[in-house]
Amino acid sequence: MTMQKTAAILVLGASVLVWSGTASAHVTVWPKESKSDSYERYTIRVPVEKETNTTKVRIEFPQGVKVGTVLPVPGWSYEFEKSGDGQFTAITWTATAGGIKPHEFMEFGISAKNPKEAGTLIWKSYQTYADGSVVEWTGAPDAKTPAPTVTLKEAEKDTDSHGSHNDNSQDTKKETVPQPKHEAGKENGASATNSNLGPWFLSGAALLLSLIGLFRKKA
Repeated sequence: MTMQKTAAILVLGASVLVWSGTASAHVTVWPKESKSDSYERYTIRVPVEKETNTTKVRIEFPQGVKVGTVLPVPGWSYEFEKSGDGQFTAITWTATAGGIKPHEFMEFGISAKNPKEAGTLIWKSYQTYADGSVVEWTGAPDAKTPAPTVTLKEAEKDTDSHGSHNDNSQDTKKETVPQPKHEAGKENGASATNSNLGPWFLSGAALLLSLIGLFRKKA
């Protein structure tokens, strides 16, 4: 392998490492895909890209996302921002015990209801460092500081099977309805009565034949 090819490979490898390190330092929201009109637990992952601590993180909620609860994080306090109608529009986490150190990351959790329409959710984020600098993660996907995004796919519609289930249940009931017990009792009772009277009829007939024979002998 020539020196030129070796140098080219090293440069390419270094570029990949630099790009990977930069990409991993972005603020992101997980999962990257979700379903419309459904509930989701979102995780905001905040890495530190500077040699100083991150002390504050602010996230603006996308239009139509209804946030309900937040996961408490030890060493951090949080405060919601609300709209005029009382809906949560943003949240700010503030460090109370030093924050996120360099070469570390932290995750913050919230639960929310997604909008009914499919599309892309844009979570504008603001990362504040201990030196007072603020990184605004609000740019386009190809920007140096892109905003975290989540792809919202159309939710699968549930099939309503209640009607068919009820119909099947009714058919089953119709097929398995037993005969009334009193009807069977009548038939059994009649059979028992006939079988019990049989010997009496035979005995009476034998007695009658005996009397007839007796009278014939006397005559």
